[in-house]
Amino acid sequence: MFSEVALIQELQFKAVRSSGAGGQHVNKVSSKIELSFDLGNSFVFSENQKERLLVKLKHRLTNNGVLLMQCGESRSQHKNKDLIIKRFFALIKASLAVPKRRIRTKIPKSVIRKRLKNKKNLSDKKANRRKPNLD
Repeated sequence: MFSEVALIQELQFKAVRSSGAGGQHVNKVSSKIELSFDLGNSFVFSENQKERLLVKLKHRLTNNGVLLMQCGESRSQHKNKDLIIKRFFALIKASLAVPKRRIRTKIPKSVIRKRLKNKKNLSDKKANRRKPNLD
C-alpha cells in the first residue's frame, strides 16, 4: 500500500503552546503538536492514491493542498506527537480504503405477498368505513 516510514519523513511537525487550563505549565511549555502534510508534493503515493485522497479529504485540506492536524490532549509533547501520527495514519488508511460494492438481494416472494395482503386489508378496512352507495 504505502511505506509508513517514508511517509513519516514527509510529515512536518511544529510544537506550539496549548490553550486552556493548566496555569504556568501551559503558558511556558509548547506541548501542542501541529502536523502538516503536503499531499501534492508527496512521493509516497501514486497518482491514483493522491486523487483518491484529494477527493476524500477535500474538506480537510487547505487551498494549497496541505493537510493540517493538531493534538494538544496530553501535557507531554511526545505523547501528542505519537497521538497525531496514529490519527494521521488512521485517516489516510480510511481514505484509501475502497468500499465494497453492494450486492443487491432479491426480495422473497413471501415478503411481497405479505406486503400486498396487508395493503389489501387496509384498503378493505377503509372501504368499509365509507357510506354505502344506494343507487
